[in-house]
Amino acid sequence: MNQSTQTAVREASHIKALTITAVFIALTYVFTAFVNIRLPIAANGGLIHLGNVPLFIGAMIFGKRTGAIAGGIGMAMFDLLSGWTAWALFTLVIVGLMGFTVGLIAEKHRGIGWYALAIAAACVIKVAGYYLAEVIIYGNWLSPASSIPGNLVQIGAAAVLTLPVVGRLRSAAEKLGSAGGHADV
Repeated sequence: MNQSTQTAVREASHIKALTITAVFIALTYVFTAFVNIRLPIAANGGLIHLGNVPLFIGAMIFGKRTGAIAGGIGMAMFDLLSGWTAWALFTLVIVGLMGFTVGLIAEKHRGIGWYALAIAAACVIKVAGYYLAEVIIYGNWLSPASSIPGNLVQIGAAAVLTLPVVGRLRSAAEKLGSAGGHADV
């Protein structure tokens, strides 16, 4: 392959990865904004949504960069556009770290057990991260504990929806050549 062909292939690959990540940002935002239930508990009211489903799928199929960017930006956009503005920076970091972690584990290991472990790691990050965020926002060490059950339900629901399908989706993506293991964004 000559230099110009190699450059074109690299650019096409980058555009493909960028497009995939943009789609997962949009899916994460939409599943957070439009498939949710506000809870009448917790200091902030609480919210259970399905935005973690496309976040986890994107991270498991396309890797840590797609997971981090799609999760962090998709959910932070929700915060900014839905009246949860005080949470946006926390969400960008916490959910970005969740997506990165899930993608990192899925890049190294395959199988439902590893994917479940990746989601469990994301759950720990979510619970600890949002607990600390609430401590900072509300200045209270006790009230953030009331958000933990909602966070657990949210991740549990995402696991129940993600785990049965992600292996098949990943295999299909690789057969089509769209993942090649993982897209590099």
